[in-house]
Amino acid sequence: MRASFGLGRIAGVPVGVNWSVLVIFALIWWGLSANLFPASYPGRSVVAYVFAGLAAAVVFFLGLLAHEVSHAVVAKRNGLGVQGITLWLFGGVAELRGEARTPGAELRIAGVGPLVSLIIGAFFGVIAMALGAAGVHGLLLGMMAWLAGINLLLALFNILPAAPLDGGRLLRAAVWKATGDRTRASVVAARAGWVLGVVLIGLGLWRFLSGAGFGGLWLALIGWFLIGAASMEERQARMGSALRGVRVGEVMTPQPQTASGELTVADFVDNYLFAYRHTALPLTEDGRPVGLVTLDRVRDVPSDQRSSTTLESVACRAGDLVLASPDEQLTDLLPRLSECADGRALVVADGNLVGIVSPSDISRAVQRGHLREQVTTGH
Repeated sequence: MRASFGLGRIAGVPVGVNWSVLVIFALIWWGLSANLFPASYPGRSVVAYVFAGLAAAVVFFLGLLAHEVSHAVVAKRNGLGVQGITLWLFGGVAELRGEARTPGAELRIAGVGPLVSLIIGAFFGVIAMALGAAGVHGLLLGMMAWLAGINLLLALFNILPAAPLDGGRLLRAAVWKATGDRTRASVVAARAGWVLGVVLIGLGLWRFLSGAGFGGLWLALIGWFLIGAASMEERQARMGSALRGVRVGEVMTPQPQTASGELTVADFVDNYLFAYRHTALPLTEDGRPVGLVTLDRVRDVPSDQRSSTTLESVACRAGDLVLASPDEQLTDLLPRLSECADGRALVVADGNLVGIVSPSDISRAVQRGHLREQVTTGH
């Protein structure tokens, strides 16, 4: 999930927000200000309801951010890199580089998020009880009670034993510890996520038809997301098994054809695309990658403008390139590659371009990996 804009860094990790957060933020704000708070605490001014709803929504998303930051911090302490944290429609995600090396590390990284949400919920719960004991029964009590409840619910939902939830990671750690097989553990957690998704879709549709309205549809939408994410995790687990131990340098296309960013799109089509049958062309300056042009990017340029449009103006910029080293594990590269719109990584050594990894390179490596497994197991 790509961030639409950044919020800076927390604990050295880039934090971003996807535009979809604005949708759920607005829905929560509206739901609290226009429905829950006026119904529970009538007689206040519209401004008071709006302010209370806004404050509760902001604190809730800060809690989501704390949940994801905790994952990132513990992941770094367990030797994993963290590419960034992104808040989006369904909460947040900490993008980790690589996988936990042991079931214990997996347990610590996955478990800390729900624990933080539980602590936040308990904190606001204590405040709500203190306010109630002191005779405070207004909007402030309502805000504290809602924040306590929503964070406790978040913690409980996240520990459900189904991928891609944190509980799915905990299940994977347990199965991995019991069997010693990380791939099998990942498949078990992913299939549990698929089952949970089906249950949530069924429950959501039933609630919608029973008159629950948007709440039922939202539940079904979460279920649909879980099915898609769980299915992707199972595919990635099987692919990771086939590619485990393979390094980027073993699958890359070495010394790819390159060009200058000053070359026009017309020159690329006439002299590179058909002559070399390349669908991607790295742009370099003194041997260092500065961009990447793909056939899809070229297609977006109108034919009458290709002779006056340079490759530099349509290329993937240097800051957006997916870079890898020849000695990097291919399984560590795959998550970054899947987030790249161009689907390719440039391989560099000492800052200089030495190769390119494309989807076809990955496919050949997977086929070789599956063949190696069949030979090893005798199937």
